[in-house]
Amino acid sequence: MNIGMVCFPTYGGSGVVATELGIALANKGHKVHFMSYSQPFRLNIFNENLFYHEFNVNDYPLFDYQPYESVLASKIVDVAVYEQLDVLHVHYAIPHDSVAYTAQQILKSKKMKLPYVTTLHGTDITLVGRDPAFEPVIRFSLNHSNAITSVSESLKKDTLKTFKIDNKITVIPNFINIKDYESGHDYCVKRKYAPHNEKIMVHMSNFRKVKRVEDVIKTFDIVRKQLPAKLMLVGDGPERQGIELLIRQLNLQHDVVLVGKINDPKEILSIADLFILPSETESFGLAALEAMAMKVPVISTNSGGLPEVNIEGKTGFLSNVGDVDQMAANSLKLLSNPTLLQQFSHNAFEHAKNFDIENILPLYVKVYNEIINAEAIA
Repeated sequence: MNIGMVCFPTYGGSGVVATELGIALANKGHKVHFMSYSQPFRLNIFNENLFYHEFNVNDYPLFDYQPYESVLASKIVDVAVYEQLDVLHVHYAIPHDSVAYTAQQILKSKKMKLPYVTTLHGTDITLVGRDPAFEPVIRFSLNHSNAITSVSESLKKDTLKTFKIDNKITVIPNFINIKDYESGHDYCVKRKYAPHNEKIMVHMSNFRKVKRVEDVIKTFDIVRKQLPAKLMLVGDGPERQGIELLIRQLNLQHDVVLVGKINDPKEILSIADLFILPSETESFGLAALEAMAMKVPVISTNSGGLPEVNIEGKTGFLSNVGDVDQMAANSLKLLSNPTLLQQFSHNAFEHAKNFDIENILPLYVKVYNEIINAEAIA
């Protein structure tokens, strides 16, 4: 199968999922053609079935904003024609869904069919998509997509409620390659960050308001007063300055490590005792799944798709958004009880196996085949 893959190349769940999906498809013998304005940050391997097509959005004096959508649509058409694509898969509805529709219509004028799949990842629906300015375009392009997938049941419900689309939405959860997470904890590295056997809590995100990183700091402040602990913050973003200020105000600077952005979180997670994700909204919670695959229990909110990933009282604990007292109490419940922590760690890993790429990949291939066959007889 010849598959076109469109995603944003930057740090974030949608880009990670698209890239890892493309790599898995390539490993199964499919040819995968990535199209983006820069190379996706996890697309850093050599594979004879992986191809990257970069396009440049030039500055013109006429435009205040670069015409990204038009250039991408042209690139899709070019790649589809010369690489003979069978199917196109676009990640993140805005603006890729409408771009895919435009490219499809152009190709029809060339007597060529290109069915496309749209995968909804979260903020394209729950945050950006709620802007009324986008509603007519999103609804139209989703209704004309040959298939739509959503990363959680929660996101599917939000999409149907917000846009009232008629098209079917298939839930295909995010995934990990469980084989990549079987290395276990690195106690030598852990001693460098926790020389006195302090417990290590980890948070990983893009430091936007919706991630509520300040709640991480407040929760950790309560925990640290009860037992020796360190906090590692992985990522960067617009809230970083405020986060640093809060750390200093609470006099936590000696116990909090700001790691910055990293391509592969497994090394950090290998030294973690607990992962904390207090997001206001989370369509799935890929970072939580990655932690669980490294046998790290999760303290999270009960927002969005998180309860579908983090099982209350088994792989971790769920709290209402903003309830730092309960998140701290749940953290202490695990960190102060080695037997319970070990049981939750085991449960987290066993549950993460359900999201292994070997279980999820056939679901996407099935969708591809269905729309290719439907288009062929249309």
